[in-house]
Amino acid sequence: MFKIRSAVTCILVLFLCILPARTPLFGQETVPVAEPFEAEMSEGTAEMLTSLLELQKSITEQIELSQQKLQDSTSESEKSDLEKKIHQLDNQLSEAKNDFERIATGVESALFAEKKAEIFSWKDELASLLEPAIKELKRFTVRARKKTDLKDEIADLELLTATATQAVSHLQQTADETADKRVQNQIKALQPEWFNIEKRLQKKLELTRSELQQLEGQEVSLVESSQKSLRSFFKNRGLYLVVAALTFLAVLLAFRILYRLVVAFSVRFAGQQEERSVQIRLFYLIFQVLSVVFAIVGMFFVLYLAEDWFLLSMAIIFFLGLAWTIRQGLPRLWQQARLMLNVGSVRENERLLMHGVAWRVASINVFCKLVNPSLDVELRVPIENLIGMVSRPWHPEEPWFPCKKGDWVVVGDASRAKVVSLSHEQVEVVERGGKRIVYPTQTFLEASPANLSRNFRVRVIFGLSYSLQSEVTSEIPEVLQKYITLRLEEEGYHNKCLNLRVEFMQANASSLDLIILADFSGSLADISKRLERSIQKWCVECCTINSWEIPFPQLTVHGLAGEELQPG
Repeated sequence: MFKIRSAVTCILVLFLCILPARTPLFGQETVPVAEPFEAEMSEGTAEMLTSLLELQKSITEQIELSQQKLQDSTSESEKSDLEKKIHQLDNQLSEAKNDFERIATGVESALFAEKKAEIFSWKDELASLLEPAIKELKRFTVRARKKTDLKDEIADLELLTATATQAVSHLQQTADETADKRVQNQIKALQPEWFNIEKRLQKKLELTRSELQQLEGQEVSLVESSQKSLRSFFKNRGLYLVVAALTFLAVLLAFRILYRLVVAFSVRFAGQQEERSVQIRLFYLIFQVLSVVFAIVGMFFVLYLAEDWFLLSMAIIFFLGLAWTIRQGLPRLWQQARLMLNVGSVRENERLLMHGVAWRVASINVFCKLVNPSLDVELRVPIENLIGMVSRPWHPEEPWFPCKKGDWVVVGDASRAKVVSLSHEQVEVVERGGKRIVYPTQTFLEASPANLSRNFRVRVIFGLSYSLQSEVTSEIPEVLQKYITLRLEEEGYHNKCLNLRVEFMQANASSLDLIILADFSGSLADISKRLERSIQKWCVECCTINSWEIPFPQLTVHGLAGEELQPG
């Protein structure tokens, strides 16, 4: 039983020795030189200093007791344990002295310690760049984190103090209950050590509670703290941030003005060119890159002169992240650079197919301009949308769209209609009588619309009786063509009739068919059906004048005896 209690005692002592290294007495939060420790000399601070002196005295007494035991001990293992214990107590005494000095002076004594020579490491250098930003962010939460650490430490100390008190009571109870003098002597030897442990824990618990109360007494409301932080930021760093941003924009603007002046001078010197040469495009691209680089350098220079390492480190972090993002898109940037130099798969003044519609590439820049002359539409397209597309040279006779606004078209099996609105998205037409139809442009193009507003042909088939068989291939077509030409002149259509032909077409079942082919100008497209009906009418009039018989379908009925019965 004695061995078990000794083992438990050793474990508790070791845990108590490790505790200060794990949870510092007042937290090891680094306080900047420019912002000294805010605790003012007051009654609470004096009590804390007094408690620290008593704690040092208690630890010193425990060290002396352990050293005395070390001298009297004859066991090597016990001497080793006592040496470790003395070493741990020395560390605790050193920490208590450091805490006393820190509270008494109001600053960290570690700031004045001599620093060791450091070996260069790119990881350490990168960490040093990020350090101001991280410290600034930590500074905003230093009080909240310190309160949390103190509360956790108080909870641990309360548990340990209760355990130490229980151990002291148990030792006293055991000494009272046992009659063995050797056990009583051994317990009496342990009691001073545990009394010191209990006393030290109680003092440390009181000291931590006092520090927490003092910290809570200095707290202000969240609104007041936020207002103070914002006022401090805009008073100091806000000005530097505005100047840095204005410098960035000023450098970009200066490079843009310089580029325009250089281009204007070169055009005046070399004469106006219809297309921008590769040299001019390369010059523009270099100017764009240099303008961004010098703008960033100018912003960094302003922050460096202001010696605001927090904003400088934040700017470095931002542009490092931006550079990392750009690195992922280098292939696309290379494709865009080729397009801007006009040496890519899409080039200026060539024909490009987009959204199912043909476009002329008017200009290639950050935003490219695409034009369709027939649609009278201009698109502004980001250059990245052209990656993967291919353009080609175009011929002047190539149509850019099947029709224009105002043209008459026939879409599929629908009636002729006039185009009133069209774009690369939809086409709206109006039929005779006012019926409006809206086609998606892709559907409109797939239907292969026929445009009547260029030229169109009227095709009329007219049949004559077999009694005119001897004349239908020679005289009759000539006479009919002359008559139709005469009527066209009378109606005022002869100037718009580009071609007129009357020919024999075929010998049908009950008639000999003639075909009338009339080509008209597109200006008569809106009355194309009327012209077809007029030609039919003129054919009937010509037959009447010349006494030509117009047949009707014949029906032959065969009787049972083989007799043919003609319809009456």
